[in-house]
Amino acid sequence: MFAKVNSCANIGLNCELVEVEVDQMRTDQPAFVIVGLPDAAVQEAKERVRLAIKNSGFESPRYKTIVNLSPADLHKEGPGFDLAMALSILKATGQIEFNFDDSIFIGELALNGETRSTNGILAATIFAKEHDFKNIFVPRYNANEAGLISGINIFPVDNLGELTEHLTGQNKIIAFDSNSKQQFLPVDNPDIDMAYVQGQEQAKRALEICAAGCHNILLFGPPGSGKTLLAKTLPSILPAMDEEEIIEVTKIYSIAGLLPKKNPIINQRPFRSPHHTSSGVALVGGGKIPKPGEISLAHRGVLFLDEFPEFPRPVIENLRQPLEDGLISISRAQGTLTFPARFTLVASQNPCPCGYYSDPEKNCVCSAGQILKYNKKISGPIIDRIDLHVNVPRVKFEKLQQTVNNEPSNVIRERIKEAHLVQKKRFAGLNIKYNAEMRPQEIKKFCCLDEPSLDLLKQAVSQLHLSARSFHRILKISRTIADLDKVENLNVSHLAEALQYRPKD
Repeated sequence: MFAKVNSCANIGLNCELVEVEVDQMRTDQPAFVIVGLPDAAVQEAKERVRLAIKNSGFESPRYKTIVNLSPADLHKEGPGFDLAMALSILKATGQIEFNFDDSIFIGELALNGETRSTNGILAATIFAKEHDFKNIFVPRYNANEAGLISGINIFPVDNLGELTEHLTGQNKIIAFDSNSKQQFLPVDNPDIDMAYVQGQEQAKRALEICAAGCHNILLFGPPGSGKTLLAKTLPSILPAMDEEEIIEVTKIYSIAGLLPKKNPIINQRPFRSPHHTSSGVALVGGGKIPKPGEISLAHRGVLFLDEFPEFPRPVIENLRQPLEDGLISISRAQGTLTFPARFTLVASQNPCPCGYYSDPEKNCVCSAGQILKYNKKISGPIIDRIDLHVNVPRVKFEKLQQTVNNEPSNVIRERIKEAHLVQKKRFAGLNIKYNAEMRPQEIKKFCCLDEPSLDLLKQAVSQLHLSARSFHRILKISRTIADLDKVENLNVSHLAEALQYRPKD
């Protein structure tokens, strides 16, 4: 008897409907065949599903069983189709009878019939809601993750036997009560506070501007001057993510299989710090079936690249598109997938291989050729895409021993939160959130200059040989500085401060 159950497949960060069709053929020998471009994990479902059915008190198929995953030209991967396959087989063999065409079933099965955690449940729940399915059945472990989405019935499943009793009306499963608003509460637990940083007032100010407008920043200075510590304090001054951002980031981590086990939700801004030996695929994503890389895992958070010139140049060049567009497109033979990558880049570097070029207290031992080769690892187009270039000099003894209380992160965060609210109101309906995301039309509208400011900018463009991209980025930074000052119109002081953060050579 023919049977069909709905499931879905993860394609990048989205999902597509997969109809799990099952029928049987009378043959001398029982067989289990899966067709429809399954990968190895799907092919191995044969034994998992057969034993899960047997250990749940049902009979395994006696004849040749053919499972078709439709559409046949869509590549299927992962164990998430186990639950749908088991139900289709039970229905096709006449062991249960149900009609749930308005439902989606997704989940991995253990050999004893219990459900196991499955990646991509949040994306599947969003898909089910958008395509007007009324119910989604997921492993109980993933119920909290699915519960982030309201407006759809979420049924947590412990095992195959419990699910069949629900479908046949014997023992109903209680729908999951998400209480999702509790999960979206802000989390304020920074690992490192800005108050721990002694001195470096200019760098702290630059980080405040960086956080207020989500601008990219490069910290350069000798070893031990505090570049890494400053970078690690940035998340502590970033305001909490809103509900939309939490769902965006959690969806990425769900697809990547990196959600925390105790609380499967990402409600703190990500801070990713890949080592400089990371490959291009690790950084931007990829693989035979592309998965999110570090830049997507840092979405709506911070990507910290320490020892920036030590990364291979081809790896660094991969950042061009995401730094400009906030996304990364990965093309493979099967097609092109796009992943979000709207992160704040924090890069740090020494001025030379030994780290002491232009240091007033230590002599540099590098030759001119070594220094030139070291700095040429970062191309002009990448430098041009970084908004704030900040020198982090050696900290004097007096600064290290000062007893004056430094401004804590929570105080700075309140100023940044106010600037974010201004930007949210300004960009309402424009599909952008922060000043760094402004396009030329928004820059023209929201970054108007008076005559003295125009004269200053004209001189800067001429003397610093600024590109059109640098010109626009200076205006974006000026807009952010004005937002921190709580003023509507840009003036010379805002522009002058923005100009000092551009590289001078």
